[in-house]
Amino acid sequence: MNHTPRKRFGQNFLTDDAVLHNIIQAINPQSHDTMVEIGPGLAAMTRLLVDNVTAMHVVELDRDLVVYLKKNFSADRLTVHSADALQFDFSAIPVPADRKLRVVGNLPYNISSPLLFHLAELAPHVQDQHFMLQKEVVERMVAAPGSKAFGRLSVMLQWRYHMELMFVVPPEAFDPPPRVDSAIVRMIPLSQPLPCDGARLEQVVQKAFSQRRKVIRNCLAGVANEQQLIAAGIDPQLRPEAIAMEQYVALTNLLGE
Repeated sequence: MNHTPRKRFGQNFLTDDAVLHNIIQAINPQSHDTMVEIGPGLAAMTRLLVDNVTAMHVVELDRDLVVYLKKNFSADRLTVHSADALQFDFSAIPVPADRKLRVVGNLPYNISSPLLFHLAELAPHVQDQHFMLQKEVVERMVAAPGSKAFGRLSVMLQWRYHMELMFVVPPEAFDPPPRVDSAIVRMIPLSQPLPCDGARLEQVVQKAFSQRRKVIRNCLAGVANEQQLIAAGIDPQLRPEAIAMEQYVALTNLLGE
């Protein structure tokens, strides 16, 4: 198909066979899997997955690509959802009672963070997620406390997932080549995340990282006082990126009492 990648959809199509092989190896599809791919594009990855799983779904926003996918795959092999992944209800995909959904995709860089937060709501129903993202975003996701990359994305996702940067993908593996390196991340939902109100944790973390250069006592002024920070095991003089996810959860629970 002669398809011009569309900038407004953040389209960069993966064309490197060796990289595709490495991604499929990382995903390790099984015959009993129900798999959903976000943004299949010209189906480079879809073709390698569809014959190896029980049920394959794709979510595609570009209507021209939806037509292409429906034309090239029979409906019994591939279920095509013409939808915006940010609005799509992934929990509506039918999965056998004893199984969980597996999610994969080359995520558009311009919506990667909101899409990750949207999918986080689905975590209890997901076996794992393998995504290609901007390398810098993956580094933020897996960052440890104390590093400059550690922030809101790190805390909110580490609360729900075990995450691992699998390998880096260079720009020349794509058409058109993006201006940045990409990386593959594996995300496995934690079977028992620390008990916490997610919406309240999000509010605390967002406030904490809204002024990164200030110490946490000043960042959270009006939300938590010094005694509450100390009670949650937080040094009030630390900067927000030096505080671990577990401490943010402890503080959120303390404020909710």
